[in-house]
Amino acid sequence: MLSAFAILLGLQLVGEIVVRALSLPIPGPVLGMLLLFIGFIWRGNIPDYLQQTSQSLLQHLSLFFVPAGVGVMVHIGLLQQEWLAIVITLLGSTWLALLVTAWVLQALLKRWEAKE
Repeated sequence: MLSAFAILLGLQLVGEIVVRALSLPIPGPVLGMLLLFIGFIWRGNIPDYLQQTSQSLLQHLSLFFVPAGVGVMVHIGLLQQEWLAIVITLLGSTWLALLVTAWVLQALLKRWEAKE
């Protein structure tokens, strides 16, 4: 379990370093997760110890929302000032995600039908 945490945190650290060094517009943990995914593809499978640790983390996922909730309460004044922009952004990004998901699903279904 300790080695799995070391891998997860190490990749998050690598992601943070790369993002800051190259001034990329994505969060470091997202890049770290992408590196983890690439590692899984390269390896061909997910090691059992890493899968078990990840499942344990996912069982306690609600604890990861506590800092976000505190951040919302700290910046409630800013949220009240910018509520319209936030609502528009949330609705727009949700619709964009739905459209991209539908497009990808259609492309994958066409590819699947072509193979059969």
